[in-house]
Amino acid sequence: MERSELQRAIEAILFAAGEPVGIARMADAIGCAAADVERCARELADEYAFERRGIRIVRLDDSFQMCSNQEQAAFVTKALETRKPPKLSSAQLEALTIIAYYQPTTKALVEQLRGVDSSYSIGALLNKKLIEECGRLNVPGRPFLYRTTADFLRTFGLSSLTELPEVDLSVPEVQEPEQQEMQL
Repeated sequence: MERSELQRAIEAILFAAGEPVGIARMADAIGCAAADVERCARELADEYAFERRGIRIVRLDDSFQMCSNQEQAAFVTKALETRKPPKLSSAQLEALTIIAYYQPTTKALVEQLRGVDSSYSIGALLNKKLIEECGRLNVPGRPFLYRTTADFLRTFGLSSLTELPEVDLSVPEVQEPEQQEMQL
């Protein structure tokens, strides 16, 4: 398949999808190698960025998505009369950070690290589609496991979780209340 024809096919798929489309899925639909689709999609993304177009193509793990250019956000917002997404509270940011770095993780670990009940924060993050349930832990009670979503990556301008800043992930030891009182 010719490069320009492949570019047109990728543009059409990404535009019509309105959400991330996997490289393998596009390759199957177009009938060419996944490496060719990936290379061509990257070239398209570079062209859009170089020409400072109103739309851009972003990579999210093993998929690509077409979205509006951030520089044009004010015009898009005004034209579509959309509201700004609600800001995250500090409690929600703390919970989201823990889930992002320890995923998949349970609400119990989030609460252990934060030291407070995190039910509301996790519920709010689920409603905002920044996290999702991704199974259950195989222990008594079978608690839900949570992980971040593609919306999380888009919201924070990341291509993948590997772009998260490095942090010390050692979990502090939890002391029994009697031990805490004796240390005072």
